Amino acid sequence: MKTLDRVFGCLMVLGGIGHTLGSLKVYGKEPMTLLWALSASLAVFLLAALNLLRSGANPDRRLAWICAIGCLVWVGFAIRFGVLIGNVFDFRPLLNAVIALVLAIFSVRTALSAES
Repeated sequence: MKTLDRVFGCLMVLGGIGHTLGSLKVYGKEPMTLLWALSASLAVFLLAALNLLRSGANPDRRLAWICAIGCLVWVGFAIRFGVLIGNVFDFRPLLNAVIALVLAIFSVRTALSAES
C-alpha cells in the first residue's frame, strides 16, 4: 500500500509538470493569468511534496490531516475547473481529481492509524 501511495504522490508531481507546461503554452502571452496559473502549479507541487513526505518513514497524524484537507481542496478545484471549461469529465480535471482523492484517502488512513 505504501508503494501505491508514493506512486500517486509521483503522479501528482507529473500533474504539476503538465499543468506548468500547459500554462506556459496557453497563457504565455498573458502575464497576469500566467502568474496565477503558475501559482496553482506551485500549490500542486507543494501538496505532492507533503504527500510524499507523509508516505515516508514515520507516520505523522498532523501532517496526514493537512494532506487530507489539501487534497480534498484540490479535488474541489479540479471539479470547478471542469465546470469552468464546460466538461467535468475532461481528462485534465478528472485525472487531477482522482489522484487527489486517492491521496486524500491514503492521508485519512494514515491519520487514523498514526500515533499522536
